[in-house]
Amino acid sequence: MDSQNLKQRTAAESANSAAVEETTAGDDKIKTSKRSSKRGRARAALAKRGLRSLAVAVSVSVALTLLAVYFGSSDSYKNTTVSKPPFWFPPLWALHFTSTASAFLMGLSAWLIWTEGGFHNSPTALYLYLAQLVLGLVWDPIVFGAGLSVAGLVICMGMLGALIGCYQAFKEVNPIASEVIKPCLAWAAFLVLVNLTLVCL
Repeated sequence: MDSQNLKQRTAAESANSAAVEETTAGDDKIKTSKRSSKRGRARAALAKRGLRSLAVAVSVSVALTLLAVYFGSSDSYKNTTVSKPPFWFPPLWALHFTSTASAFLMGLSAWLIWTEGGFHNSPTALYLYLAQLVLGLVWDPIVFGAGLSVAGLVICMGMLGALIGCYQAFKEVNPIASEVIKPCLAWAAFLVLVNLTLVCL
């Protein structure tokens, strides 16, 4: 009789412990799913903030370049000393388009550095980025608006130097950001050649 009661008690206890384990497992699953949904929401919010900051970084750089092109330059080469440009000399619209594309890439590169906290850790990178941005904005109005080719050449060489500094500073923070700068470096070097041609002619 005692052994029968003992067996019944043991069976009841094991059933209770199984029920408790199931309840605990269920609670754990609920907690885990809540945690994962919170993490998912946090990641989605972070991604939205990241996309917004990327849009701001790129659009500000591009908008400033377009404003400089629109308000600061003429629609032809009449203010420059070029009467018969060489065959490789790009048309004005191509110069403006490529300058805008370069501003887009620099905005993207700067955003990549900003997301890594590079501008806080290395203020020199920020100063170099701002220097190349300002020089790029004033180059077009000075060369094609005012017709000052010699001053434009100095500005263009300063912009190329600032871009080289950006490349080296960005490479230490994010190698991808420095790779994005490479087409901008090639474009700035080409602008030096264009400006040198304007000075010589």
